[in-house]
Amino acid sequence: MQTLLPPVINQALYFVIFGAFIGSQIKNIHGVPYMAFIVPGLVMMAVITSSFANVVSSFFGAKFNRNIEELMVSPTPNWIILAGFTIGGVLRGILVGIIIFIVSAFFTHLEIYNLGIVITFIVLTSILFALAGFINALFATKFDDISIFPTFILTPLTYFGGVFYSIKDLPVFWQNLSRLNPVLYMIDGFRYGFFGASDVNVAVSAAILVGFTITLATIALVLLKKGAGLKT
Repeated sequence: MQTLLPPVINQALYFVIFGAFIGSQIKNIHGVPYMAFIVPGLVMMAVITSSFANVVSSFFGAKFNRNIEELMVSPTPNWIILAGFTIGGVLRGILVGIIIFIVSAFFTHLEIYNLGIVITFIVLTSILFALAGFINALFATKFDDISIFPTFILTPLTYFGGVFYSIKDLPVFWQNLSRLNPVLYMIDGFRYGFFGASDVNVAVSAAILVGFTITLATIALVLLKKGAGLKT
């Protein structure tokens, strides 16, 4: 009720408002019905927010209640601590994504062009933002700190990541600016798995996603080893 249902309700509202109402005016984007076009973006948006929120809230909650200290003084390796919290975020993100995909069947028919690419992008994206949530929680000192990044950085990046539009329809300047947004590559690569077409080369999108994931994992392990945000 608290972790799976709210994002599903939010995305269902997007289906109704953007898909049914606005989509009836837009009709299609590059030959794809608008309702179908936005499904991968909405699924990925929910995966991003859910995987991030799960880890940042659970790890900061452990810090706030000071029971994280018991884990840190135990012989548990840092990589297992990181993996444990990350897997929790990944599972929540993927479960939410699957439920929203099922809900989308009530609004449009969607076929999967390449299941391997769909799975790769949804798993890597959920890992990436679970790691981001972990790093956010490390530095957070109060509950307000865990909402700053999602509100002022994550949400704008997601909305400007091509969820509701194709960057090919933008002026050249905005197309180039959009390419600086890492979320674009996640959504675009995920969308390729459904339609077999993308605004960016899918291999480039996958490489960028892998690069960000490895970088954040390394940063998280280094911070955890130093006890950043954990020592008082």
